[in-house]
Amino acid sequence: LACALLCVVGEAVEDGGAATGASRQLRGFASSASASEDGGAIQVWPQPARWSRGETVLPVEAGPTFFRTASKVAPLHDAFERYTRLIFQHKTADTPGKQDDILRGVEVHVDDDAEDIPQLGMDESYALSVGANGSAKISAKTLFGAYRGLETFSQLVIFDFETGVYVLPGAPWEIEDTPRFPHRGLMIDTSRHYLPLASIYSIIDSLTYAKLNVLHWHISDDTSFPLQSKTSPKLWEGAYSPGERYTQEDVKEVVMYAARRAIRVVPEFDMPGHSTSWCTGYPELCPSATCKQPLNVASNKTWGVIEGLMDEVTGGHRSEPAKPSGLWPENFLHLGGDEVNTDCWSKTPSIQKWLDERGMTAKDGYKYFTKRAAELALARGRRPMQWSEVFDNFKGDLPAGTVVHIWKADTSVLEVVKLGYDVVLNVGYNARSWYLDNLNVKWDSVYTNEPCAQLPTDKLCSKVLGGHGEMWGETVDASDLQQTVWPRLAAIAEKLWSPKAVTADPSAALPRIQRFRCLLLERGVAAAPVALTGRATPPHPAGCASLYDQPLLTI
Repeated sequence: LACALLCVVGEAVEDGGAATGASRQLRGFASSASASEDGGAIQVWPQPARWSRGETVLPVEAGPTFFRTASKVAPLHDAFERYTRLIFQHKTADTPGKQDDILRGVEVHVDDDAEDIPQLGMDESYALSVGANGSAKISAKTLFGAYRGLETFSQLVIFDFETGVYVLPGAPWEIEDTPRFPHRGLMIDTSRHYLPLASIYSIIDSLTYAKLNVLHWHISDDTSFPLQSKTSPKLWEGAYSPGERYTQEDVKEVVMYAARRAIRVVPEFDMPGHSTSWCTGYPELCPSATCKQPLNVASNKTWGVIEGLMDEVTGGHRSEPAKPSGLWPENFLHLGGDEVNTDCWSKTPSIQKWLDERGMTAKDGYKYFTKRAAELALARGRRPMQWSEVFDNFKGDLPAGTVVHIWKADTSVLEVVKLGYDVVLNVGYNARSWYLDNLNVKWDSVYTNEPCAQLPTDKLCSKVLGGHGEMWGETVDASDLQQTVWPRLAAIAEKLWSPKAVTADPSAALPRIQRFRCLLLERGVAAAPVALTGRATPPHPAGCASLYDQPLLTI
């Protein structure tokens, strides 16, 4: 065997063995994965927690029942169909042969196949075993773990264009895997540019390829309010146009589509700032016609609209296993709270009077608003998420259970967790930013951003739930979303999934992210070139793994 011992936390594995006759150089988009070229490494992205491998190249025979299970639940069988299509994209003229050492299928065992809505802390662990004799098995405690195991297996199989057959290099494989952080995601912004449903479904599919598990949906902002509300039906008059809206049935379909891929959908309604679009249909929610934000803290109408919206979003109570509640059964509700300028409150006589009667300053009014909104969410079984500024201003006065979403470099992660709050981290606008609208920040800089860098102990690090790539939508719509997000989001995904010890060196990860970019393209995801800036286009003809560090040769 190339690796006699289990390669704990993905330690580098040296493969000094000669390739077998079946493992001659494999050609095609993923040639870097061939047994004769990869030096005994693992090509899976993100890298699994523990793995070992050998040197045998197994022929793989595709079939309509390639994945097999005793489970009868539809989502698992739907996943089998998806991965059969993803893996076996090329038609093969011949079967690999009749010898015994052919991989003809994978057994999938799930301890508990309950079709639950994914929530924070869902069990995504799995084990994958591929024998040199052609046996293969995925074992998982939940459907969520089974989906992750299917993705890993799919990245081990490649097509050999010379022989016209599929092969799996490196058998026998033993993989045991679980994520480092439980919350790993992407934010999309459907206020600054509307994203059609087809675009949202496509981006959800792409998240699964990197084992991400959260779609943070920033659904409203100053620029538009595209969501249907039945309690406040004029809210979506704030949409860009009647055709750029989401019905409540649309939301239900997106949430279910994501759930069947082990992805949580966390909605965000930014308040009290970033909210002028609310006032298109309900002008009374704004301080005045000429001074439109923050939302009017003194108006009962404001709180009536917010409470009605929360009732629709949450269903009024916490989601439990087999008992989802609300349009978004997700038990987190993002309430924004960032970049609030309270000048309009001070300039509006009725609001200033309301503040004076309560002995409040405008800043006190800001605190009152964010705290009351958080308490309304908690009363409906949702943990509120709020941006850095809410903590920066009010520290330990935030309600217990609040999740602090840190985007500002001067927000102290250590201070937040010492006060007992959980953190979602994606500091924006610096040289290692996870804000994907920072187009000049390349993947390797993103990869060096360690979520627990400010925390001295593992216990404190456990308060960091994870992070996001944030795709703010000022210059992004359906025409350029994927190539702005990918492949830089892959760097975030591995940082949040894989053990810390194996994500310290971007140069070591480079060959795998090159191959992963090729895989994304093969699956129809418009990922930009790895070594260039975000959304960059290829400067000249080259292969999918090119770093474009050599000039184009002309004849």
